[in-house]
Amino acid sequence: MTDHILRMSGITKTFPGVKALQDVNLSVRRGEIHAICGENGAGKSTLMKVLSGVYPHGTYEGEISFDGEPGRFSGIKDSEDAGIVIIHQELALCPQLSVAENIFLGNERSGRGLIDWNRTNHEAAELMARVGLRESPVTQVADIGVGKQQLVEIAKALSKRVRLLILDEPTAALNDEDSAHLLDLLRGLRDEGITCVIISHKLNEIIAIADSITVLRDGQTIETLDMAADKVTEDRIISGMVGRPLEHRFPPHESSIGEEVLRIEDWTVHSPAQPGRKVVSGASLTLRRGEIVGLAGLMGAGRTELAMSVFGRAYGVNISGRLFKNGTPIELRSVQDAIRHGIAYATEDRKRYGLNLIEDIRRNISSAGLRRMGRRGWVDENEEYKVAEGFRKSMNIKAPSVLSVVGKLSGGNQQKVVLSKWIYTDPDVLILDEPTRGIDVGAKYEIYTIINRLADEGKAVLVISSELPELLGLCDRIYTLSQGRVTGEVLRSEATQERLMHYMTMGQE
Repeated sequence: MTDHILRMSGITKTFPGVKALQDVNLSVRRGEIHAICGENGAGKSTLMKVLSGVYPHGTYEGEISFDGEPGRFSGIKDSEDAGIVIIHQELALCPQLSVAENIFLGNERSGRGLIDWNRTNHEAAELMARVGLRESPVTQVADIGVGKQQLVEIAKALSKRVRLLILDEPTAALNDEDSAHLLDLLRGLRDEGITCVIISHKLNEIIAIADSITVLRDGQTIETLDMAADKVTEDRIISGMVGRPLEHRFPPHESSIGEEVLRIEDWTVHSPAQPGRKVVSGASLTLRRGEIVGLAGLMGAGRTELAMSVFGRAYGVNISGRLFKNGTPIELRSVQDAIRHGIAYATEDRKRYGLNLIEDIRRNISSAGLRRMGRRGWVDENEEYKVAEGFRKSMNIKAPSVLSVVGKLSGGNQQKVVLSKWIYTDPDVLILDEPTRGIDVGAKYEIYTIINRLADEGKAVLVISSELPELLGLCDRIYTLSQGRVTGEVLRSEATQERLMHYMTMGQE
């Protein structure tokens, strides 16, 4: 008989007006890496919150058995005491505290009512070495990158004698190198006998690391696949996720490219934290009507810094260079200037900078274009509702109404709200920074369709993405950045991942 450390049977979870989970079953073998796949809104995170006690026993139907014992957790502390630790996509770290303080936060090493700092730092150093983190235990978390912060979270889990580690989109914000290191670490934990459950939209990573895969769709279990016994491919997983084969990852598109809309010349930006350091140096690029242009670069290459500095100097100091709109020089001193000149920027961090998560869809969509619906200093609420409802339908935003709170939507639907907000400003140039980060393949296809539609309407679209296949499948031209400099410009017909990577690493030490 197969040794299962976890069984979840008949799990049903209902929110007001929504059944998030319906009779879900999940079995995880001891010492394996078990992946959970599904579209946004399929119920993956909800299921893990049920397991970890975020949604306590009694708020859902069904039974949980962990290591042969009933799992009736009334909160996170109960599940952690049993050896279940969850690491959410939004990391729960305190930036101003040290690595050691974060590892033992709520689990302090103390004696006689006082924290034993020698013991704290010594044990933290041992855990950090175990996960491959070479920083000092007294380093502030704010001073290390996202990839290393993920390692801090895992070290924190190991300090709690974890037996089942749950990771929700652990590589969503990581570059390829950090992602590979994290996956290697998970393999090592598996070899130590720690069971891992991983939620991810990166199917290539799932196939590379998982022993078993459970597919959810619309809050129900579709199938569980054994990587050793079943012939599992990305297409097989996608078919289970979306309920149909997705033969082409990118919608077909014929470009109709017109005249130049935006030209950036010799653009240089200095870091606000270190004014002597250039984060963008002498960059030049052009965008034309009806064209989708890609911007590729490794983490820290300056892609986001370039985009934000062009968008009304939203980032950087000592900015120099020239901007031309339709051949005429322009000065963009503020975000309002950029919007008035027909330039829009959809940020890579939609939850922090792109949306007001406690407001509804209607208010979020209207927020960047209030001038268009104002009457003598007042917002026409009927017009606001009408505009938002139009976008809800045309963008296929899955919500009961435009009065639904944005924070309750799935990632893909939140991204559609961000796009709607900027499309409503009627821009000529739309800069999309990581437009499909953290969303599933079905929602990605919809976003790609929207981007193609914008180009067909004559808009110039600049897409910044860490996923080279995305740029190759979507863009007409691709620029590469390395250490703040434009190192290459490649037509779609001539672009390959190898060629782009060559340009992206030029000048790297």
